[in-house]
Amino acid sequence: MIRIFLDANVLFTAAHNPRGKAAFLINLGSGGMFKLAISAYAREEARRNLERKFPEVLPKFTRLVASICIVPENLSLPCPERLAEKDRPIFRAAYGCKADVLLTGDLRDFGFLMNAPELASGILIQTVADFLAAIG
Repeated sequence: MIRIFLDANVLFTAAHNPRGKAAFLINLGSGGMFKLAISAYAREEARRNLERKFPEVLPKFTRLVASICIVPENLSLPCPERLAEKDRPIFRAAYGCKADVLLTGDLRDFGFLMNAPELASGILIQTVADFLAAIG
């Protein structure tokens, strides 16, 4: 089964737009199609941003993340050198949980790693839209 690690922006988008692709993906994962994982760091970043921008969706967010496995962060794991410091905990948590795929909307910081698992320790980094398109 494919193990997918979700970046904070995917969680944010799923909570804010329950009819969007991110929410659809999480529903598929909750239904057993994928193993979904997040870190406490990603969960907290998404919660903090939702609290600031869309506090009315926080109860939905809490229900959404309740079904997703929270994996530990390990600061000693390898990380692509060019990756922004703020994104290193995300990558390391994905790497540590042996994620097959890391889904993010952060093209600015993760862009050089998109669809290039050879640059990302074997992890396929994609947007939710690219991932869904690839699986049909």
